[in-house]
Amino acid sequence: MSQSASPSRASLKLNEATEQLQTKLLRLVGETIAEYGLIEDGDKIMVCLSGGKDSYALLDLLLVLQRRAPIHFDLIAVNLDQKQPGFPAHVLPDYLAKIGVPFHIEERDTYSIVKRLVPEGQTTCSLCSRLRRGILYRVASELGATKIALGHHRDDIVETLFLNLFYTGKLKTMPPKLRSKNGKHVVIRPLAAARESDLARYAELRSFPIIPCDLCGSQEDLKRKQVKEFLREWEDRSPGCTDSMFAALSNVAPPLLLDRRLFDFEALRASDQAEGHDDAWLDHEGNA
Repeated sequence: MSQSASPSRASLKLNEATEQLQTKLLRLVGETIAEYGLIEDGDKIMVCLSGGKDSYALLDLLLVLQRRAPIHFDLIAVNLDQKQPGFPAHVLPDYLAKIGVPFHIEERDTYSIVKRLVPEGQTTCSLCSRLRRGILYRVASELGATKIALGHHRDDIVETLFLNLFYTGKLKTMPPKLRSKNGKHVVIRPLAAARESDLARYAELRSFPIIPCDLCGSQEDLKRKQVKEFLREWEDRSPGCTDSMFAALSNVAPPLLLDRRLFDFEALRASDQAEGHDDAWLDHEGNA
């Protein structure tokens, strides 16, 4: 089901608190877009809208930037209706029609597939995510979208880093810009530098009609929930540590890690040239 935009969209004046937070988020989103080349002139961006706070904020902020940007780009909101029992299917179409945003609702019963294939008591997120990704890639091709925008934020990125460290033995996370494995799609995350707490507050101030994800149920054993709690505890003990973690992702020193694919350790020799890397650990050996 697709819907075109209405001829005009009402522009409501924001109160002071909302305007200040919007300005902060727009600055972060604008910087991320510029630094990583997320949006180009002529792009058609498919904004994946789940009904959660993050994707609502993503669409809302991109709409503001669309009006202000010196380049032209189009937006189309896409929701995947996964046929969860009790899902309020009218909420998103009503909201999107009201604000005059072109949208497409893709109806696919992934809920039944997940429930059939995943044993009771096991987490459903992995399979659900793979099914959803494949469907959204197909829809992007059908709509002629040049970019797929997702609502992942700074906290998601740091949590994913630790999930991979703890459980997969890989030093990786979700980048602001990514090309799909088949090379046909570019995924962007304009909210990469935004805090989840700011997005939650923004959603509250903007009164977005939030739809909870009931497919997973409570799933208290989710590893992501455990990592989130771990990071929350560390932030309480050492305020600002998650800021440092996020900054570290943009300040990588391959010669001070162990990956031979990133640095040729075997060929490393002493040299008269002052081009080595700091042995900072030697300075702090006594504090170890």
